[in-house]
Amino acid sequence: MPATSDAAIFKRETKPLATLSPVAVADIQRAIDEQRLLDAGRYLNQAFLAGIKDPRLNLMDGNLNLAQGHFQAALDAFAAAEKAPETKDAALEGQGIALSLSGNADKALPVLQAAVAANPAAWRAWNALGSAYDGRGQWAEATAAYEQAVATSDGAAIVLNNRGYSRLLQHQRDLAVADFVAALRKKPDLAEARTNLRLALAMGGDYERAIASGTASEQAALLNNAGFAAAMHGDYANAEQLLNRALALKSEYYAVASDNLKIVRALSARSECGSNAAR
Repeated sequence: MPATSDAAIFKRETKPLATLSPVAVADIQRAIDEQRLLDAGRYLNQAFLAGIKDPRLNLMDGNLNLAQGHFQAALDAFAAAEKAPETKDAALEGQGIALSLSGNADKALPVLQAAVAANPAAWRAWNALGSAYDGRGQWAEATAAYEQAVATSDGAAIVLNNRGYSRLLQHQRDLAVADFVAALRKKPDLAEARTNLRLALAMGGDYERAIASGTASEQAALLNNAGFAAAMHGDYANAEQLLNRALALKSEYYAVASDNLKIVRALSARSECGSNAAR
């Protein structure tokens, strides 16, 4: 929706304002949620310049930096928000997610555990916790975390996608497909769920559906991914065929498909040697 006039949101006062107005909070959070990050940044800057002293500013600043991939800036903002009782729990959740996304999995785990202990409805923390457990191969813990994330988020698309990927890692392909389909029903433009669904279909040998409906520019990527998935479940003949089709398109995926084809041929040769030795 169009942004409200800058002057209508914040006005410079002769003395600092204590808190944000409900309208300002809603405008900033809506901008972050809708990925209108430039708008959100402008609103936050106006609030800081207006001298507003409200811990929710630090919290939303952390969320904005998180959305922009500025993880250290996000951690700094969440650390400031954690000092206020009213934003402490949400700041803890943000810290855990920032640590997880920045690759600090070992540090993220206890922070995320503390976040869900402080607020059992913190679905983003449960979702990140599931991903952290996936990375450790702790499947029971991952499954439990995703169940909490699904329940507390009312089945958010991103949670369904992540649970589906976890199930794919656990070789529960049919359940994974169901999750990816459910995620796309909730959010049809969720690219990660669509990619993961194609991967799951290819892992089940349904190669034509895995590569169907892609645009011409997407075909090389789809063929490469399907070939990789075929190799993952030992179907080296179809893997080689799919990768050769990707190579024929000579797109930016040429080098990736070429490398994958070398791996497939090596695996196929090793498998053939093993079969001959067993005779």
